[in-house]
Amino acid sequence: MARTAPSRDRSRLLYKAAYALRRPGRVPRYARRSLRDAMLRARYGRDHVAYYRAVMASDSERSAESAVGGPTSSREAWLRIGKWQYEYLLAHGLKPADRLLEIGCGNLRAGWRLMRYLEPGHYYGIDISPHILLSAKDTVVRYGLQDRLPHLTLTDNLSFDFLPADHFTVIHAHSVFSHTPLEVIEECFEHVGRILAPGGFFDLTFDRTEGREHHVLREDFYYRTETLAALAARHGLSAELMADWEAMPHGQSKLRIRADR
Repeated sequence: MARTAPSRDRSRLLYKAAYALRRPGRVPRYARRSLRDAMLRARYGRDHVAYYRAVMASDSERSAESAVGGPTSSREAWLRIGKWQYEYLLAHGLKPADRLLEIGCGNLRAGWRLMRYLEPGHYYGIDISPHILLSAKDTVVRYGLQDRLPHLTLTDNLSFDFLPADHFTVIHAHSVFSHTPLEVIEECFEHVGRILAPGGFFDLTFDRTEGREHHVLREDFYYRTETLAALAARHGLSAELMADWEAMPHGQSKLRIRADR
């Protein structure tokens, strides 16, 4: 059975107070995150890429797994979540000949499995964080994947202007748009159709709400499905909520985006 979409507004004071009473041990961490948020907002203003790059740099000081999976993430969770992503794509027809772009590839939680499966040179990962891409290179070495010729590229936007048109049969973004304001998502939707190959698809996960859309600090964003689908349609894309992904116990929803051609 599909899980129920979250509808609680985590930005409201009442929710925060109740959460603090239930989990008092997490209050100091939230206080540290709030202080960091205030400092980074003052420094970077509305430049979300610069803001979140600094967040990733801060989290990477603890560990790369923490940076891509949250403060409680372990090596076991890193492997488990990456395996879910990989097996889901295989179940939906991923083939070795596919050309795959992973947006927000991180330290290759799913990417190492994908590049091992795909033909050499067919995995392309981009990320905004130089710290996490250095860790991604370590992952390539750890799993002996140098001969898969992966492309790992630092980026500061989602215009994809350095990538070829009609090239990628699969585009994948896990736990990226759950940390992204709407204007950055729109930039992605405006340009992603150009690089999608005919018949290709773009899978993205997001934190879903059925109530008021909101964010917690500038790190965690909650959207209605209808909002993202309408934004995609504005740029000639169709969006489908993936019910089979909803049934998995990972806490996020998934949209499949296709170019209307």
